[in-house]
Amino acid sequence: VQLVESGGGLVQPGGSLRLSCAASGRAFATYHVGWFRQAPGKQREFVGSISRSGGRTYYADSVKGRFTISRDNAKNTVNLQMNSLKLEDTAVYYCAASLASNYDGIRRAPEYDVWGQGTQVTVSS
Repeated sequence: VQLVESGGGLVQPGGSLRLSCAASGRAFATYHVGWFRQAPGKQREFVGSISRSGGRTYYADSVKGRFTISRDNAKNTVNLQMNSLKLEDTAVYYCAASLASNYDGIRRAPEYDVWGQGTQVTVSS
């Protein structure tokens, strides 16, 4: 499977953006999907993830209540809806796919098998 993110851009604090992760390949529904982000000079950090069926999600404390992940396996897409954006949400956002047998949030980057190229999100007034 290959992943391509889209939807990044410039938004004011308090605003919203929706990122999409489009997957190629017919096996997409076998992957759990996660979102990570990396700000300049910082390590890549976990944002949230969704199980292969879409029935379970897990979020980092920093985005809980503001970000929502959803997926449509028929369309091979995963979305990250970001509301109430803050300056500190500025980063390159990556989606990643994992073939892990169990879904426990899958918060660590090495657990992911495929990565997208990333999309820039800038929160600025």
